[in-house]
Formats: sequence, structure tokens, C-alpha cells
Amino acid sequence: MARLKKSYNESIKPGLLGTLRLKNINEVPRIEKIVVNMGVGDAIGDAKKLDAAIADMTAITGQKPLVRKARKSISNFKLRQGMPVGCSVTLRGNRMYEFLDRMVNVAIPRIRDFRGIPANSFDGRGNYTLGITEQIIFPEIDYDKIDKIRGMNITIVTTAKTDEEAFQLLQAFGMPFKRT
Repeated sequence: MARLKKSYNESIKPGLLGTLRLKNINEVPRIEKIVVNMGVGDAIGDAKKLDAAIADMTAITGQKPLVRKARKSISNFKLRQGMPVGCSVTLRGNRMYEFLDRMVNVAIPRIRDFRGIPANSFDGRGNYTLGITEQIIFPEIDYDKIDKIRGMNITIVTTAKTDEEAFQLLQAFGMPFKRT
């Protein structure tokens, strides 16, 4: 069992039950899934760049990503419908908890000039989205073998009904939010 999952079941869940004043243990919010998305606009001209992005994301998440294709043609970008433009991974279960553990404890503290992640990136329904500008903050990426520094979006989908509940949940998992 993943370390964070065990921690959630043993300490975070009972703690949030009292903090959020919930009556039933099943009402306590939990993380449903984590979606990692990487846009690769360079893939329009060179398909090998998409392969490099897929290799990086596979190393980071431990799961092979799906290739995302353009829905519409945009002539200004020389983009046609159906061309590959990115890749994404949906993590659930133990892989999700392992990824969250590595992200919170290893990767995020490696960001240059890090002062905390923004606390205002909630969507109003209890989901949190974090934009990372460099994939090299993850220890699985070998700095010498990357062709280009790429960013990614990480969306944490929770069962929380409000942003405040989701904030309490992610804070209990150790997310380093900025002090306001």
C-alpha cells in the first residue's frame, strides 16, 4: 500500500472528519484521480518531439500516456484536425498516491525560487490545477538526455464539494501552499 494512502486512511480521514464537522466517515473528501497533461506544439513540425515528451511523461508517472489530437484545424498555427498536439495520463489508485507523494516531497521543493504553490487555483468544485514550467524538477528525468524543457498541467480531482474542503484535504496531504 502506498505511504500516502495509508496516511490518509489512518490519520488524515479521521482528522478531516472533525475539522470539517462531518457526521459520516464516508463524507470525508478524497482524491479521485490525478490528470497530467503535456502540450507539445512542436509535434506539428517534428513527430520525434512527441516521442520524447511521451518518454518523459512515462518516466515521471510510471504509466504510458495517451496521445491527444487536435479537434479543430487552425490555419495560423499550420494545424490540421487529427494532428497530435500533446499527451496526457490519468492516474488512479496506488500510482496516483505514489505520484502525489513524489510530487509533494521531492519535485515541488526542487522548483527554483520556490515560495509555495498558489492557493487560488481551485475551480469552484473542489479540483486543483497546478502548472509546472519544467519537467526537470522530477528526479526521474535525466537532465542530459532531454531535448527541450517542457511544462505540464497537473489536475487533482477530488470528491470535495467546496474549494475550502479541497484546500483542507490537500493541505493535510502536505501540499506547500503559499502563506497569505
